Amino acid sequence: MSLSLEQLKKFVVDDIVAIRGTAMLEPAGGPGDKIFPPTHSVDDKNKRPGAKYAFETRRIDGHDVTCVLIDSVQSQANRMEEALQTLWDDGKIALPVISVDFSSVAPEVGRVTSLTAPHRIADALLRDSLLNDQLFRLSEIGKSFTDASTRDATALFKVCPTGLVFGLWDSTGPKGGLGAKFQRALVSEIVGINAVYGTKTASRIDPLNIAKDAVVLYKASDGNEMWTANPDEAEIKDGKPVKVGKSENAGKPSAVLHGNIVPSIDSVGGGVTIDDARHTVVLSLASLRRLGFTTGAKEARTVLAALGLLAILAAESRGHDLRSRCLLVPKKGSALKLEAVARDGSTTPVDLDLAGAIKLYNDAVGELPDGVRFDKPAGEALAELTPSPKLADLVKKSRELAATEADFGDE
Repeated sequence: MSLSLEQLKKFVVDDIVAIRGTAMLEPAGGPGDKIFPPTHSVDDKNKRPGAKYAFETRRIDGHDVTCVLIDSVQSQANRMEEALQTLWDDGKIALPVISVDFSSVAPEVGRVTSLTAPHRIADALLRDSLLNDQLFRLSEIGKSFTDASTRDATALFKVCPTGLVFGLWDSTGPKGGLGAKFQRALVSEIVGINAVYGTKTASRIDPLNIAKDAVVLYKASDGNEMWTANPDEAEIKDGKPVKVGKSENAGKPSAVLHGNIVPSIDSVGGGVTIDDARHTVVLSLASLRRLGFTTGAKEARTVLAALGLLAILAAESRGHDLRSRCLLVPKKGSALKLEAVARDGSTTPVDLDLAGAIKLYNDAVGELPDGVRFDKPAGEALAELTPSPKLADLVKKSRELAATEADFGDE
């Protein structure tokens, strides 16, 4: 039987410490297929094999095991928030969401919300936007959560409950680094077990076989032209025409993606093979119990617990297509299973699917009393902001600079 609201209420007030889940995943191509973890910057002095990936040794079943991070806690949180955003867009859930419309300055971005902004409601994009011609943090909503704390999280719950589930540090607000901090109540991570780094190759055969030293190319003074072989049409700096590109490719056809690329082998970021990938998710009810509210504390904590479960299952329903060449699927019989863990270590299976989680969450929201009740119905934004003139100008100038400094062929 699917988890009921009454059962969840008991979990929240009783001795259940957490709701956790694990799944064993494998590459969609099957065992032994290579996958590509997220890459990180590498110092030129540290270009050892696999250096772009986050390798570490973990203790598993009493043994030291080489593991690699496949999807971080932060990345998983973003994926869960994106899944919640879709449910909210579709009008399936009532959730306080603050939206900023960037369509006038960044049409391809369109809208950024408190669900998609990196720092949620405390993000600088919201801080530097306007609500009715007033900076957001000077508005009634923006001021409301400035003094939020774990002892009284009421104001933040009413404007950004996801900040209480995924964590929040209000470092961009009036208090700066002294702004309110809320720890993550929901943590999810995917790690590759028994990981071995690999290599990848790269090459390009130009059908026109343009020679690398055929001619010197310059940055065209006409930005639409990008490059030119005529010095008289080039951009001039210090009295000399500026070569297109940077470093050893400057002025060569390869700087504008013409010519052959000599085959090369990359072992710094050449992917990995693993025995399997372990997906672990933990929703801390103990963390939610530490949150205080001026009224409706039990109901608010129940909504947060239901929101966490909904986020888990909404993201899970999308699968694990994490990035290019990193599609994971559950091993047979090892899909995500949830269980409640009590203070004494005993466990209770939690039976819940996405449809049940949506109903559970909406039922919990429906029982919120005055004082913590959400102000807007499903799919309707709590506030719709516009970028301030200074933020819009910053975006425009940044894009203009990016367009003029496009560096072809230089990775």
